[in-house]
Amino acid sequence: MGFLSRKKKNLPPAEPERFERESVDHGLVDRSPAVAEETHPIVEELEQMEQAVPERRFDRDSYEEESYVEDEHDFEEEPAEHDEPERAVNAGHEDEQDEPEEEEDDGRVKAVDLIAPTRLDFIKREEEPEPDETAHAEVIAFANQKGGVAKTTTTLNLAVAFAESGYRVLCIDLDPQGNLTMSQGIDPDKVEKSLYDVLVNDVPISEIIVKREIDIAVASIDLAGAEIAMSTKIGRERSLEKALKEVIADYDFVCIDTPPSLGLLTINALTAANKVIVPVQCEYLSMRGLVQLQNTLRMIQENLNPDVRIEGILPTMLDTRTIHAKEAVEILEENFGDLVFRSRIRKAIKFAEAPVKGSSVLKYDSGSSAANYYRELAKEVLANGSA
Repeated sequence: MGFLSRKKKNLPPAEPERFERESVDHGLVDRSPAVAEETHPIVEELEQMEQAVPERRFDRDSYEEESYVEDEHDFEEEPAEHDEPERAVNAGHEDEQDEPEEEEDDGRVKAVDLIAPTRLDFIKREEEPEPDETAHAEVIAFANQKGGVAKTTTTLNLAVAFAESGYRVLCIDLDPQGNLTMSQGIDPDKVEKSLYDVLVNDVPISEIIVKREIDIAVASIDLAGAEIAMSTKIGRERSLEKALKEVIADYDFVCIDTPPSLGLLTINALTAANKVIVPVQCEYLSMRGLVQLQNTLRMIQENLNPDVRIEGILPTMLDTRTIHAKEAVEILEENFGDLVFRSRIRKAIKFAEAPVKGSSVLKYDSGSSAANYYRELAKEVLANGSA
């Protein structure tokens, strides 16, 4: 039978002891004396805390339902064909139940509202009315550094001709001599406030406007010292422009009479204006001043007012009986072409008589040829503006 038929022999009593001893020697059995386990103090504190806090009931079913609700939807089997009618019946109820509840407005501003524009912003822009270009007046400066060329006469009578056509007109007397003020029957020496206070002391221009045939911002002899008083003022070239902002929307035309120089007062007028009319006496010496005026105007366009331009050159005090006057007009037309107005202001005694009465020629003698000169000029200026 071989080795399978052999019977195990019973080990002698000494064998178990020897086996245990050998196991100890080889490290298979730990015979070291048992050490009593000591409890750490923090363990006792944790046990006391657990006893003090009531045990919270753990609902395994609800936990599993909340934790795996997404997984159940992800692995949800598609309904069978026979379930389609039932789904169709319950479709209306599901739509009613699935409507999201409106979020409550907690008053906090969202980041999207701060970064991106909302639709209301575009709606508001569309509703805003476009600025009306006719809301601001046409500001016309009458300038020529040569004196005695009918600047004051032209300023007043052209302004009154505009008023006869139904326009709202303001005249500004920027000449220290105050001739425009006197032409409306106002004594420059008796006015309490004048353009000096507006330009130097920043008084509102509405406080110095007097109503006559047209509204007029009066002047006084104090204007002679305005240039020195404004020499240390910042932005002194724009003093008149800033003052006009108060009343610019109340008028259709603002006509500025300038002094016979190209000083600070005239620069203020050209900076505030968008058009310049140059009265020129039909004489050689008067025409030479046009070159200097053009150079001054070019500097103002480059540095202060790029929109200002010459509206036209007006031949004044024309005496058609002299050859010199005719030659002067021909020289103007040859050099300036279309800039020369077709209207001509001829010499007339009415221009000298009207200021004595404190009125314009159009009021002093409405039917005279002198009054008609400026009515024709007003029509030409209005036609040029509309064109």
